[in-house]
Amino acid sequence: MAKKKHEEHENHERWLVSYADFITLLFAFFVVMYSVSSVNEGKYRTVSDSIKAALNPVNSIPSSRLPFSIGDTKPKMIPPETDSINDPVIRRMREIVTRINLGLKGDIAEVKIIETGHGAIMISLPESILFQSGEARVRSEALPLLKALADVLIEMGRHIRILGHTDNVPIRTTQFPSNWELSAVRAVMVVRIFSELYEVPITHLSATGFADSKPVATNDTPEGRTKNRRVEIIVLENHASEETLDALLPKEGASAPLP
Repeated sequence: MAKKKHEEHENHERWLVSYADFITLLFAFFVVMYSVSSVNEGKYRTVSDSIKAALNPVNSIPSSRLPFSIGDTKPKMIPPETDSINDPVIRRMREIVTRINLGLKGDIAEVKIIETGHGAIMISLPESILFQSGEARVRSEALPLLKALADVLIEMGRHIRILGHTDNVPIRTTQFPSNWELSAVRAVMVVRIFSELYEVPITHLSATGFADSKPVATNDTPEGRTKNRRVEIIVLENHASEETLDALLPKEGASAPLP
């Protein structure tokens, strides 16, 4: 009797292999999609900032200077200087002046900084920031301001002229018989603070008092007299001469109209 052939066993679970392969491929697909969609935040910010900087360059200094009155009735505009615009030390000085003005309260006159066509820089400090009326002792509140300016002046390494100015109201005290003494002593006090407290080289400093001989505004109004009571810090170029300094100052006896 012949043996029956062994019936071949049929595998009903072969579909699991295909299903497992499909699930594996699907998982791999989602892993790839997730990796593509994930962004390194640090690198993204770096690229974003670079693009913004390239498309929107920051100009910290305007294209034209503020009017600088030199005795004429018509203000003259000083053209910008490429070297000063790109000078980080001068930019720092402008930032210091901006912070000072933002911190002023009430009717205190603002600190002004003017870059002239002669390569010099003039910083005008109103009396109310530095001194009490009729006095030459520097207010303690003004020392941080002078310290910040001194740090920049040391870095610049230029020669510095400190000029004292008053209004035309006479002063007659034991210490100050006239406005000449008051303006000169005020300039000397700023020089001493720069040299003795903040180590600005004394060979780079000088002080001059002009009394009321160099007004920048009319002395006929309280507002004008307030503008005239000031101390000016003039940072000269290394090769600047006395003629350059004279060109920066208002003409003797001249006055500029109030804005």
